[in-house]
Amino acid sequence: MRIKKLSIILGAVVLIALGAASRAQTRSPREPIALIGEQAIYEEDLMPSIGGQLLQLRNQEYELKLKALINVLKERLLENEAQKTGLSTEAFLQQTVDRNVPAPSPIEIEAYYLAQKDAYNRPLDDVRLQVAGALIRAKQQQARQNYMDQLQQHATVSILLSRPRANVTPDLSRVRGNAKAPVTIVEFADFQCPYCQGAEQVLKGLMDKYGGKVRLGFRDFPLKPIHSQAQQAAEASHCAAEQGKFWEYHDLLYASQAALDPNGLREHARAAGLDAEKFGACLASERFAAAVDSDFQAGLTAGVSSTPTFFINGIVLVGLQPTSNFEKIIDSELAEGSSKQQAGH
Repeated sequence: MRIKKLSIILGAVVLIALGAASRAQTRSPREPIALIGEQAIYEEDLMPSIGGQLLQLRNQEYELKLKALINVLKERLLENEAQKTGLSTEAFLQQTVDRNVPAPSPIEIEAYYLAQKDAYNRPLDDVRLQVAGALIRAKQQQARQNYMDQLQQHATVSILLSRPRANVTPDLSRVRGNAKAPVTIVEFADFQCPYCQGAEQVLKGLMDKYGGKVRLGFRDFPLKPIHSQAQQAAEASHCAAEQGKFWEYHDLLYASQAALDPNGLREHARAAGLDAEKFGACLASERFAAAVDSDFQAGLTAGVSSTPTFFINGIVLVGLQPTSNFEKIIDSELAEGSSKQQAGH
């Protein structure tokens, strides 16, 4: 059975990946990986240059394991159903699914033929039976997949496989929402990035929907090679934070991305109700350049390579994503937190 073969192959790949992960975990985080005389080099020293690639690999490993897990779950559920009837899984599928698939109509046969006309390279009348056979096999395969999907939906199944998480913390001076929220979104962003601007409405909607259950933290990741004004805008936002107006200033910067030059930054400061003289002196001093760079380095270490990049309780989501992708992770985190809370009582 093709499903079983696929499951075996994926299972073998997962075992190899797990073995590699196990070997990696035997190394102490502070064990040197190289020495220059007595000077040690550690794994974390590699993160700024390869963090993004490692993060991508960890997520690929997770997706591979998840696909293998779903296949195994469906196979087990199918085997359980077949055992109730005393049939093999193949015989059970033939009797339960295949026999209920209607024969293809002439219109379906013609449409299927036209979609693959080049492969047949003969008139329809010459290959009609061949086309009809291929079509009914395709319909049966889809019906089998639908049946197995339904088995999974109606079964009591708990996916316990953990998503990879990065150790990312928010800057508490730039957090919006309930300080005790069970879900924290940390955003690495660039004030000149159009995709970051586009994500603002999504984030606002999430904060409105989840209320005190979600908080949002902002960290700087100015892409200086392509956004020449991003660095100074980031420093300006720190100057605004110094006066307790970070989020007001943050919102103005994204609302007017065309005005991120020095004059625009000062105009935004006035609009946010900042002390213009203090703000101007702060911006001119460049004293927050190091803080912006610290955020950038932290982003590199966590695997950030583009903006916006979000970490939802450490689970990465990259780019301008639809609200549903955030909700999927947030709902899962809230459900997991609720389960742990109930187990503790």
